[in-house]
Amino acid sequence: MANIVAIVGRPNVGKSTLFNRLVEQRKAIMDNESGITRDRHYGYAEWTNKHFTVIDTGGYVQGSNDVFESAIRQQVQIAIDEATVILFVVDCKDGLTGSDKEFAAVLRASSKPVLVVANKADNVSNTLMMHDFYPLGMGTPYPISAASGSGTGELLDEVIQHFQEEALPKEETLPKVAILGRPNVGKSSFINVLLGTTRSIVTPFAGTTRDATGTAYKLYGKQMLLTDTAGIRKKAKVKDNIEFYSVIRSISALQEADVCIIILDATQGLEGQDINLISLAHRHKKGLVILVNKWDLIQKDNHTAEAYKKDLIKKLTPLNYIPILFTSTVKKQRIYQAVKKTLEVYESRRRKIATSALNKAMLTSIERYEPPAVKGKHIKIKYVTQLPTYTPVFAFFCNLPQYIKPPYKSYLENQLRSHFNLEGVPIKLAFRKK
Repeated sequence: MANIVAIVGRPNVGKSTLFNRLVEQRKAIMDNESGITRDRHYGYAEWTNKHFTVIDTGGYVQGSNDVFESAIRQQVQIAIDEATVILFVVDCKDGLTGSDKEFAAVLRASSKPVLVVANKADNVSNTLMMHDFYPLGMGTPYPISAASGSGTGELLDEVIQHFQEEALPKEETLPKVAILGRPNVGKSSFINVLLGTTRSIVTPFAGTTRDATGTAYKLYGKQMLLTDTAGIRKKAKVKDNIEFYSVIRSISALQEADVCIIILDATQGLEGQDINLISLAHRHKKGLVILVNKWDLIQKDNHTAEAYKKDLIKKLTPLNYIPILFTSTVKKQRIYQAVKKTLEVYESRRRKIATSALNKAMLTSIERYEPPAVKGKHIKIKYVTQLPTYTPVFAFFCNLPQYIKPPYKSYLENQLRSHFNLEGVPIKLAFRKK
């Protein structure tokens, strides 16, 4: 089960600053004017090997007739309903306000775990103001400074205590395949072709599919669970509450999938939102397959596909391990090849490579190109093994693991992929002292 942390509170208490701190990126717009965050932001975070999605919500204002603030209230409620843990951000400088009390009543009705985050505790006097928030009756507040990061470690230690355990899939569990992409690229059409029926509604209008729906499917003697999801578009375009809800469901489907099929529109190419989606799947260690759909609409010669593929790989670097297929749901071109490739990626992601085979192949590659010496010290890699993890992690035992540089790590990863067919599979390399 995917864990989601929702950051909520009245305007201008530092929610977006905390969001940026947790996802370790400057993604949310920050300003002193209330109402800056109108659309939701989503990010990926990790704490002590626990992975979760963070949602930054707009400032909650009760009793306002402003059309944006009304929409924000509704979307904040959706985030509360979907969240595993809620971070209720308040402002130490302002102390307890009437808006905080009103919002606390909304949160108490949710029955979700709520942590009061007393932000802007930048000095001793501000930190002491945290006691103002005890009357909310929501437990001990957590004094933090989202700007500097002070106190966020203790907060996250408590957050992960409320997470639902992500159970490892059982051997007999069907492979879960999520169909993802921007609106109107052909996700529902892809599933409809496979199923031979109108399982998902297909229209030329973006945003028709509102929820993630799963369907059992069998091909090549293998069964899988296909999940069609709503199109994920740029946040500035997520304007209605149902679409906001569907984006959360799509992200959850991604987190729960074994393999993600990312569908692109051949006429539009690779856009920033596609790259964000691929990166999110990569960071969650999901298998990946890219389909360039609507290929029938492209004027082409014998070199068009190869040139298009080279351009995609260049834009995706360093995530250039993903298989790319050119499809047309209208012409039913390479649809079943896409399923075959997806199953191959699923099996490769689960495969355990024998230590003897690993060492035979990789030590030969290492002898051919040894790690460059650092500070006059020669690095010797003696042994390679695959660790007993659900997704592939390879441990390289050597005398000086701290001196292995990124270019050489890339060389080893490329060698692993070429020897053992790990196309579409995110892998991790670990270096340990022997």
